[in-house]
Amino acid sequence: MQDCRPAETNRLYLGKGVVLVLGTVYAVLFYIAVAILVIGLARRIRLYSRTPAPLKIPTTPAPVTQMGVVVRMAKEVVLFESLFKANKWTWLFGWIFHAALLLVLMRHLRYFTEPVWIWVTWVQPFGLYAGFAMVAGLAGLWVRRFAVERVRYISSPSDHLMLLLLIGIAATGLMMKYVAHTDILSLKAFILGLLYFDWQPVPADPVLLLHLGLVLLLMIIFPFSKLLHAPGVFFSPGRNQVDNPREKRHFVPQTKAAGE
Repeated sequence: MQDCRPAETNRLYLGKGVVLVLGTVYAVLFYIAVAILVIGLARRIRLYSRTPAPLKIPTTPAPVTQMGVVVRMAKEVVLFESLFKANKWTWLFGWIFHAALLLVLMRHLRYFTEPVWIWVTWVQPFGLYAGFAMVAGLAGLWVRRFAVERVRYISSPSDHLMLLLLIGIAATGLMMKYVAHTDILSLKAFILGLLYFDWQPVPADPVLLLHLGLVLLLMIIFPFSKLLHAPGVFFSPGRNQVDNPREKRHFVPQTKAAGE
């Protein structure tokens, strides 16, 4: 009878080789994506901060004190106040998505910390269900781009692709929990290894690899996409200016304008 153990051994070594190659590829891509994200965001924020506001143009009714501006910006960031006043349905789906995204990101901190912080442990069940809310919010925003004529008219292919990318990230994340389970301990070891430059094998699960690939893609294109409204809201002159044109003369800093 022919001994099949050498063939099995070869498959085992081949499997280990594939896992090591995948771990190396994803590790290198992770560092590249982080570099592009950090440098790209830094350059954009620097450009926003150096772009002069030639006029005093706060959106009225506007606060007349600096503390009032701080409160206004807080309501804008946390509650999406201006969007709420503009369109209730868009506000609902947008706020659900962003709130769910925050909970999901907080839940994912368990992969980056050892030991896991106590408040991260508490947020785990909320972050899990937030994944479904995230998909629901994104789906509502995507339907809006088809159902509302004026929004459909101004929507570009990149808008649809960005929503598809975000839905893909959320959907594959939920699949790893409810459909195709992955080795969480090995995944955490891989991520911690990236942080401490001690590379570990990545679990060779197709859904996990797709999920990580989509996240890396998002990190790479983030500094060049419309998602820059996240830091950009803090540099909007209609929101961050005090309404005091009579009390204080507005001077334009001597800096280069955007694009120069």
